[in-house]
Amino acid sequence: MSLPAAASWLHRESRTGFEVSFFQEHEGGWKISGATTAVEDGESWIVEYSIIVDAAWHTRRAEISGRSATGIRRTVLETGGDGRWRVDGVPDPRLDGCLDVDLESSSMTNTLPVHRLGLALDAAAEAPAVYVRAGDLAVERLEQRYERIADREFAYTAPVFDFSCVLRYDEHLLVVDYPGIAVRQS
Repeated sequence: MSLPAAASWLHRESRTGFEVSFFQEHEGGWKISGATTAVEDGESWIVEYSIIVDAAWHTRRAEISGRSATGIRRTVLETGGDGRWRVDGVPDPRLDGCLDVDLESSSMTNTLPVHRLGLALDAAAEAPAVYVRAGDLAVERLEQRYERIADREFAYTAPVFDFSCVLRYDEHLLVVDYPGIAVRQS
């Protein structure tokens, strides 16, 4: 599936901010680079990312850097595509079985499992992800679930946040509307 050269989202309600992502073919998969700047709960921050996915949309590497009033941080996530992760070079068994990266700062990262799973209409799947917090780049496991309820609509749930919504996507399977979080601008 092709992707546009770039996409952007206006973050609203949960935070005020803007995200821009750039998509480049990379070794049969994709390199996705982007940044989000935002104010959330009175705190300003910026998160920049570079994510490599293979041809099957398995995340292979993510480099994330962030800056807030508390300082500058950087983390590198790596996997062989087998669901075993290294965080800054150190194996992290809490993340075993995760195949995607989900950045708290990014609406774009909700495209990764949708592409990878290739769900048929009315099919659903668990999609645990390596979750990276925006403010301090803390890494944790996020249990989540996607169900394809229409051609470009997916019911999404993240139980730990007691959150569920219907995510709408475009023809490239990039998020168009993430209720309470962001809307696509370009």
